[in-house]
Amino acid sequence: MGSFASDLVLLGAISTWLKPLWVVAAGAAGVIAALLVVALALRLLAPKVAAIARTTAKEALGQPLFYVLLVIGVVALLIFPFVPYNTFGEDVKMVKAEGLTLIKVLAIVLALWTASISISEEIEGKTALTLLSKPIGRRQLLLGKFLGILVPVVVVFVILGSLFLGSISFKTVYDARENSQAEPTSAQCLEEMVQITPGLALAFLEAVVLTSVSVAISTRLPMLANLMICASIYVLGHLVPLLVNSAVGRFEIVGFVGRLLSAVLPVLDHFSIETAISTGQAVPGEYLAWATVYALLYSAVALLVGLLMFEDRDLA
Repeated sequence: MGSFASDLVLLGAISTWLKPLWVVAAGAAGVIAALLVVALALRLLAPKVAAIARTTAKEALGQPLFYVLLVIGVVALLIFPFVPYNTFGEDVKMVKAEGLTLIKVLAIVLALWTASISISEEIEGKTALTLLSKPIGRRQLLLGKFLGILVPVVVVFVILGSLFLGSISFKTVYDARENSQAEPTSAQCLEEMVQITPGLALAFLEAVVLTSVSVAISTRLPMLANLMICASIYVLGHLVPLLVNSAVGRFEIVGFVGRLLSAVLPVLDHFSIETAISTGQAVPGEYLAWATVYALLYSAVALLVGLLMFEDRDLA
């Protein structure tokens, strides 16, 4: 009898965290539908750019690194909910922070690698020269490459993001049972997922910004230099704002260098929500909108700089 009651409790717990997942499925379907609409519009308005983007995306999705990173992400996200963080009931926040960072880093690594393979190596291997011998301009080539590289990044965010939100829902129930607390409701699980969803959007925007920077660098430098520069930009983009606002930033030379780097490099700290996670606060829609505008403007400037460097490069 006790075993039967325990099974009923377990089934109830499973249904509790599974019920909100229809929202995740609907969101993933919406993202895929939006991607298809954008692809169709691009094919109608700029068929040459669409063709380059489609070829680039197909090559990126077929490379082994894409599947290796995907497997790493899936395994890690399945393990995170069961790791004891010893945070006295705040383990969900740790899972949120680690999951967001993992998905973001994996997507950025994929974007940087793909940009180097698709642009730098094609320029060195004279493949780009062959493409440009056809009625395709350098602007169309660069824009098509950028959009094509973003496709596997979106796929990574859809797959790993859906699994991540599911793990958050499960962790909410799992922690309650581990700490002998009252069983959370499906609404509470949904609330935890909704609270972290803007973080996925901001992480994607950060990946877009670094992708545009990597595409610009790839027009001039090989893969190793590209990876090193983008890694430095990633670190400095998160570190410089903290440095300027710290006690060290009060020194004139440190403050000047920090402000200079903040003006040139992307301020990636805008796309971090660690404070919102730790305090359990929701990210305002207005903040998300301004972050989107900032990401689009910086990406446009980076691509423009990349185009200027690409226009002057001799491909022969």
